[in-house]
Amino acid sequence: GGNNAGHTVVIDGEKFAFHLLPAGVLTPGVVPIIGNGVVVDLEVLFNEIAEIEARGKDASSLRISANAHIIPSYNRVLDRTTERFLGARQLGTTGRGIGPTYADKMNRVGIRVQDLFDESILRQKVHSALDQKNGLFLKVFNRPAIDPDEVADELLSYAERVRSMVIDCSLVLNDALDAGKTVLFEAGQATMLDIDHGTYPFVTSSNPTAGGACTGTGVGPTRIDSVVGV
Repeated sequence: GGNNAGHTVVIDGEKFAFHLLPAGVLTPGVVPIIGNGVVVDLEVLFNEIAEIEARGKDASSLRISANAHIIPSYNRVLDRTTERFLGARQLGTTGRGIGPTYADKMNRVGIRVQDLFDESILRQKVHSALDQKNGLFLKVFNRPAIDPDEVADELLSYAERVRSMVIDCSLVLNDALDAGKTVLFEAGQATMLDIDHGTYPFVTSSNPTAGGACTGTGVGPTRIDSVVGV
């Protein structure tokens, strides 16, 4: 998922409301990882980091999969515009660009975290995506086109801030399991919001069931020994 779902964490009586940060970020000695199955709104992520740091918490241990997809600003616009266009047939999305970003992933025009570190590739991908979406904005939704270079500039502004966090999620987690360490997967939402097993079409755009922990991190199903529903 992404920042379309929230969870409240209480540590020593202190309450924290997260949409992207893993709960483990509040526990010393834990390495919290945002997996490849998550779609990441970088603005929201860094706002949450700033919030907990302002409250005396350390987020320097946070890691993000290089293969996680980024929610670009045009997908937030597309999400909200599409909902308005549907009128009475609205799906009730959060308007945060989650669905369009997963659609981009499946259409192979998505932008991944690792793309932030190669400007030419990033700009090429943004231009390619907006070649399609601007046609929708102009001809279907009757709204102005979005400047791809402005979007690319915004995304590139996060590159150095995120660089030290980026890892090969599958490698790190499997190495940890091989070393006998405890790995806990955390996911939001529930079965009836699953894109395959939920109350379609009134569902999310990913698989929040237990199997999603495997595809969303690169850890095989035989390595999961317990599943808990909360």
